Amino acid sequence: MIDLAAVRAATPGLDGGQVFLDSAGSSLPPRVVTDTVVDHLRREAEIGGYRAANERLDDLAAVKTSIATLIGATADTIALSDSATRSWADFAYSVPLRPGDRILISGADYASNAISALQRAARTGATVEHIPSDADGRLDTAALAAMLDERVRLVSLQHAPTNGGLVNPVAEATRIAHEAGALVLLDACQSIGQLPIDVAALDVDALSATGRKWLRGPRGTGFLYVRAELARSMEPDRLDLHGAQWVRPGEYRLAEDASRFEFWECDVAARLGLGAAVDYLLALGPEAVYAAVADRAAHLRALLPELPGVTVRDLGIEHSGIVSFTVDGHDPVLLRDRLAGQGVTVTVSHASSTLLDMTGRGLAAVIRASPHCFVSPADLDHFVATLAELTR
Repeated sequence: MIDLAAVRAATPGLDGGQVFLDSAGSSLPPRVVTDTVVDHLRREAEIGGYRAANERLDDLAAVKTSIATLIGATADTIALSDSATRSWADFAYSVPLRPGDRILISGADYASNAISALQRAARTGATVEHIPSDADGRLDTAALAAMLDERVRLVSLQHAPTNGGLVNPVAEATRIAHEAGALVLLDACQSIGQLPIDVAALDVDALSATGRKWLRGPRGTGFLYVRAELARSMEPDRLDLHGAQWVRPGEYRLAEDASRFEFWECDVAARLGLGAAVDYLLALGPEAVYAAVADRAAHLRALLPELPGVTVRDLGIEHSGIVSFTVDGHDPVLLRDRLAGQGVTVTVSHASSTLLDMTGRGLAAVIRASPHCFVSPADLDHFVATLAELTR
């Protein structure tokens, strides 16, 4: 069980009394994360970035070890990046494609993934097709099985979409895709840090994730997991002198592990902050954090429908910590801003971010509340009461 008082005391962003419900956007970091980042920036100012980084080589290596511990992997399968989007694209653009090949994306796929897939298909002569959703809104595994053939090279799965509490059946979908010989790339941007992830159990070939959301790390951080065999054999679409060595005038040699997907230049302070965030989660106990997030979200799903005109828009059977809703007669953006004026932070998810799903449901935008483990029951009650007053 989470020590709520201790977690709140370790979160400086709560000192002003705000109710923060946007961990699906960019969460409030614990103090150890900001201290880690700022301390390293100060050290860079004292002795320069190269020397400061060299002092922290072991700590930088430990970031991968911590991430690997969290997701049931090994450090050599982790590549650090600046975002989940970068990680997703680094893998997807490296999958060999020929004319006639097929890429499958899920109905809840994020816009950045879909755009990258469409661009890649246009350049290679491949096609992009979307997997239908079932009656519960989840990825339809029977439809996926019917779509698969030897031309499907990549299946993109969205673990938890950005616009609601849906959780997709990743393990089953991956098994089906692998039976047809397709690679599976899992977007875990909205699940890492709030839902259990074991890459061995899910059996995905690659996984992309961000640091700024449920992990509570700095912006500009993320990582890519690549299955060990692929990490040793797959050639990234782009390389530099970190992902490969220039060994002769006409020859280069790839790094032996997932670091071949990394570039040399990076924000060292931010990466150290990401490591501090993952270590903080591991110290709290991931299962306790996941349970706390689920409890907060369930509390909101029980309270919000009691308000006149409020409709909770979450699909699926199993739910994440994202609670999406609309209020009759109220523009989501204006309502978000009015809530902010009352010290409550939520965000809005627009149809453009999950075009297939939102268009299919006739939704232009939804308000998104995403409470982390540091949010108290009193915070949730205050949010609902404030929402009721503003929409009365």
